[in-house]
Amino acid sequence: MSSSTSPPPAGPSSQGRLTVELVDQIDRVPAADWDALTSPDDPFTTHAFLSCMEESGSVGRRSGWMPQHVVVRDGDALVAAMPLYVKGHSYGEYIFDWGWADAAQRAGIRYYPKLVSAVPFTPATGPRLLVGAATGERRDALRRALLSGALHLAKAVEASSLHVLFCTRDERDALQQVGLIGRTTHQFHWHNQGYADFDAWLSTFRSRRRKETRRERRLPPGVVVHDLRGDELSATQRAHVRAFYEDTCFKRGGETYLTPAFFSLCWTRLSSMTRVLLAEEAGEPVAMALLFQRGQHLYGRYWGCRPDHEALHFELCYHRPIELCIQAGWTRFEAGAQGHHKLKRGLLPAETWSAHWLDHAGLHRAVEDACHREAAAVQHQIQVLAAHGPGHREEGSDPEATG
Repeated sequence: MSSSTSPPPAGPSSQGRLTVELVDQIDRVPAADWDALTSPDDPFTTHAFLSCMEESGSVGRRSGWMPQHVVVRDGDALVAAMPLYVKGHSYGEYIFDWGWADAAQRAGIRYYPKLVSAVPFTPATGPRLLVGAATGERRDALRRALLSGALHLAKAVEASSLHVLFCTRDERDALQQVGLIGRTTHQFHWHNQGYADFDAWLSTFRSRRRKETRRERRLPPGVVVHDLRGDELSATQRAHVRAFYEDTCFKRGGETYLTPAFFSLCWTRLSSMTRVLLAEEAGEPVAMALLFQRGQHLYGRYWGCRPDHEALHFELCYHRPIELCIQAGWTRFEAGAQGHHKLKRGLLPAETWSAHWLDHAGLHRAVEDACHREAAAVQHQIQVLAAHGPGHREEGSDPEATG
């Protein structure tokens, strides 16, 4: 690997008894030890979720996400971890670097393989440098050790770059301070302000949007919606959920990243974190939304329906999940990547963060400049979008009130 960009200062040798290892299967790490390092609100970096990805074949040679997780030990104790993958493409990431890869190709610079620290196929914000409750200098030392392991792997496999995706803002800032490029993008999130019920939430909307939301929430005659955990689904219902997922991928021209084996594992090992909003008509499933929940956060992930029930999308993917959050007192709902239509349903623009290191100095500088300019555009876009949310406005300022 040509080392024209100086890697960030990192190294376990200066961290006392800390040792850094790479593991190609998360099951080589005890689940309890790994989970002790994760956020209590994040279902996706849990040992159970990542191991289901690997064991089911959703992650691995088939998908091109090759696990090489970084773990740090202090003596015999696991004290830090970083989900990490070697990749030969940029699919399934949702923080896009296709333009960077194209620029590299045109300049004759090899871009793949690369390293990605993320949850595969999951555009949800959460810690990527898992250090448990460590703070201050201890947290910083553990983060440096994790970065040291990632950069060692980059050299070993001749990776062009390291990308830490959907990390926390604190992690982005910390990585930026040691030489990585900080990037800001955005999604649409909902935050609970302590609403008593859905009507209280709806009262914050303008009159027109309240009426539209109530209309969207009216179920077709004979349709009922069940809120079920994975282990509460019948075999027939489970089959329909997977079929709806595959059908949606097919319609959108996307890849069915999740294998049938993942769904089988999901209903058992991940049942405590899964919520399925299943719409049925005369006992027959007609639409579903698959969500994941842990701690105080809820995440919408997959949706599907029969062709004649597409109108259920807004209820199952936005209104009902928000209602679940209000009822349970959960503080945050993320509904996935992209989709300006979420704005009208009360999900407001929110920053998402990532950090990037590229080995080639020229490409690193070009990407850094692009991210700097992009950040200003993202901030402007967030301000513009937030001004067009469904909330109350001063009299005469509502563009929907004209015409």
